Amino acid sequence: MTVRGLIARFTQQEDLNFLLTNRIPRAALTRFMGWFSKIENPLVRDLSIACWRLFSDLDLSEAKKTEFKSLHDCFTRELRDGLRPVDSDPHLVASPSDGIIGAFGQIADTELFQIKGAPYSLLDLLGDPALVEKHRNGRFLTLRLTSSMYHRFHAPYDGRIERVTFIHGDVWNVNPIALKRVERLFCKNERAVLEMRLPSGEALTLVPVAAILVASIRLHFLDRTLNAQSRGPTMFPCDAEVRKADELGWFEHGSTIILLAPERFEFCDNVAEGARIRAGESLLRKPQL
Repeated sequence: MTVRGLIARFTQQEDLNFLLTNRIPRAALTRFMGWFSKIENPLVRDLSIACWRLFSDLDLSEAKKTEFKSLHDCFTRELRDGLRPVDSDPHLVASPSDGIIGAFGQIADTELFQIKGAPYSLLDLLGDPALVEKHRNGRFLTLRLTSSMYHRFHAPYDGRIERVTFIHGDVWNVNPIALKRVERLFCKNERAVLEMRLPSGEALTLVPVAAILVASIRLHFLDRTLNAQSRGPTMFPCDAEVRKADELGWFEHGSTIILLAPERFEFCDNVAEGARIRAGESLLRKPQL
């Protein structure tokens, strides 16, 4: 068995995985990784990426650059042009990122699920009763980004981003093992709530959720990076017009995006729990009026 295989078998033991990725000083380790990943030293960079490869299926063949200044530069890499085409059909909502589909379905009044049998409320997630009303009985879908994936995320549809709310919180791991053990995990971690209005007037909301080693969310249209060190306002009114597939920002590692959509939208046939999807591929269909 390869070294990667041995490591995978070792870390797939649930008790050990949870211990190694959660029962540690999560916030301190996340701050350290934020500093360490930005060190622009060839030796540090090369050893870090080599270690990363041991623990993941990292594939840099799609990257636009072949050399990186730092580990952070590699984490937030751009892809070569044309590798994430988006369906131009105006009735399709695209995936905002690469990811693995987790829980999805209809919101039961204002309740949704992080995994089967583990509910949480829209109000706990969003923190805004008015926004909760816009998504009552709507659709939800969770996308988990692993550490080796492309970490940038994009607009799933044409529209205007009208407000961003940053919610301070913890940095639990967001892998399936932690989701089974930590109640309402998505409502406890740091997250940004991106409120988007479609041309039809309906609400489409993206919630990028931070995690251990990744409590930084870069938003281009605000020209801000939001994390535990962010000070000042946590609510940012804006009027950013975006087109489907426009790059909105990035995570500084893997994490999760929760997509909230109107009730009348329907999931596409390719949406299934555990399915891998790429940015630009279809997630939801907007019925014709």
